[in-house]
Amino acid sequence: MPLIPEEPQIHESAQGPRAASASGRTAPTPRPVPGPRPVAPPRPGRPGPVRPMPAQRTPREPVVAAPGSSVPAAAPAAATPQIQLIPASAEGALDAAEEAVDLLLESGRAPGEVLVITTGQPHPWAVHELSFGETAYWAQLDAGDDVFYAEASVVGRAKSRPVVVVAVNGGSDTVATALPLALGRAGALLIVCGDPQQINSVLGAGV
Repeated sequence: MPLIPEEPQIHESAQGPRAASASGRTAPTPRPVPGPRPVAPPRPGRPGPVRPMPAQRTPREPVVAAPGSSVPAAAPAAATPQIQLIPASAEGALDAAEEAVDLLLESGRAPGEVLVITTGQPHPWAVHELSFGETAYWAQLDAGDDVFYAEASVVGRAKSRPVVVVAVNGGSDTVATALPLALGRAGALLIVCGDPQQINSVLGAGV
């Protein structure tokens, strides 16, 4: 059964894999360089941009299921990762993924619970972190105190995290292998930002 885009909610349920989307959203202007993110502070002695501590956020209202909805107001973690689809062009997939990460952090997810994967050009933060060498780069994944950015080609080496966000920003030949690997790395939630038809052709049969 193919994924049917819906309004994105970025929440988890026990109803098995679901699909959600951000249809109607105007794609933000692409950012050429990584901007500051409210995540864990850098380790001592590491040069580069300073990542500020998470800012004080106003608690969001709890999600309440609408009358007749099958989604409970407070659902336990699902045994199978939930799947959410956010339609986006290859050019806008990276920005859509960034917005999804921001929503996850605002809703209470810890930065270390999120893994971001790109199928095309690497995320600017991945390029920056790799400039310190692969040893330091992979040490961040082991530390688990920050959002980790990785290219699809190295997903097999990445450890599982509760939430995996995939930006389908190119690499059409890579998508078919990257999405199943990303699903295997997602403990509770897989968010895929990209072309719905392309994503459905890979994940639709298993949903």
